[in-house]
Amino acid sequence: MEDDPALQLTIQTALEQKGYTVAAVFTTGEAIERLANEAFPVVISDIYIDERTGLDVLDAAKRKDPHCAVILMTGRGTVETVMAATRGGAFDYIAKPFELDVMLHAVARAEAVRGEDGPEAEDEELPETEMIGSVPGMVEIYKTVSRVAPTDATVVIEGETGTGKELVARMIHRFSGRGNQPFVPVDCASIAPSLLESELFGAMRGAFTGADRDRAGVFEAANRGTVFLDEIGDIEFNFQLKLLRFLQEREIRPVGSAKSKEVDVRVLAATNRDLQRLVDDGKFREDLWFRLNVVRIVIPPLRERRADIPLLARFFVNKYNSRYNRDVKLMDSGVRSLQDNTWPGNVRQLQHVIERLVILANRVDASTVQEALAAMESREKPVDTLAEAEEDQIRRVLAATGGNKSKAAQILGIERKTLYRKLERMKL
Repeated sequence: MEDDPALQLTIQTALEQKGYTVAAVFTTGEAIERLANEAFPVVISDIYIDERTGLDVLDAAKRKDPHCAVILMTGRGTVETVMAATRGGAFDYIAKPFELDVMLHAVARAEAVRGEDGPEAEDEELPETEMIGSVPGMVEIYKTVSRVAPTDATVVIEGETGTGKELVARMIHRFSGRGNQPFVPVDCASIAPSLLESELFGAMRGAFTGADRDRAGVFEAANRGTVFLDEIGDIEFNFQLKLLRFLQEREIRPVGSAKSKEVDVRVLAATNRDLQRLVDDGKFREDLWFRLNVVRIVIPPLRERRADIPLLARFFVNKYNSRYNRDVKLMDSGVRSLQDNTWPGNVRQLQHVIERLVILANRVDASTVQEALAAMESREKPVDTLAEAEEDQIRRVLAATGGNKSKAAQILGIERKTLYRKLERMKL
């Protein structure tokens, strides 16, 4: 439906030449009456027609068929109309003037989505924690957590970035006797080596420039609780001996102090690096590795547990629907498309993709998943090494976000502090 007869005829003719059957009307009243009696897979309407608007047509189309793809167009759109169209479930919103190919492409996408979606993904009862998985490797992790949590054993959690190492650590703390005491995570890689000792052990006034008061360290602040040392493979070799002594004696000596203090802290550690290889290369103390490695948990990457993706996807869709007051549907085709991806950023990347879809799309289906992945990935030619590929991706995402590091980190599926470390290494 279009208020410009010439444009309406142009669109109608182009669609019919593509093999579509088109029913043309000229007023919102005609459109609403027709939609009350007949369902259409795709509806195209201008927003400003007569006394009523394309938003009324959108409402009528959705009441007749919730899966109807409504494409709205206007030459005088506002933020309010775009938001109203989005909330109403419009498939696309096209600003006039536009190239005819833009409209034909939108109709083709709408048709493809309807043809491949199938039913909405089956809803399942979900756990309260984000540590979700039912494949054998994840079940073994749950069993290990249940056995080790009630003890005070030191645990090393290994896995690629984004696999959920901190979630496992939080589960261990939650089900331990320390569950009602502090859980304090420390990203060892994000703290300057010269400051890590004072961060963990504390510092006395005057111990170094800027130390204008006595300050308790993480271990003292977490007394009777749990300290999670993330990226422990990145701590300096010289500091490793001091950490080993703490693990053996459970005493801290603040920087600048001559006295030691006893603390009661459980230590959990995590790394995305191969500590045994670091030991073999002389970059990590073997005695510290043995002291940490009382219990070892290895989290598989998401590409090795694709059967868990439907559960994770449902969890994240529900989470972000609630957070952003949305009602985005997870379709079967979307689940299949998510399972087909390799997920180099693991669960964290999956989470960010779904958050983006809940914010920007009307449903999670094959089409929107591929669009989101394309927006988040570089499509340039391959580079020679993994490091070069990572640097190239970071540069392009930063360029696309106008240098917004918070947004870039979200798109890349990494923590902002991790991005800062990478930028420092890249000398950017």
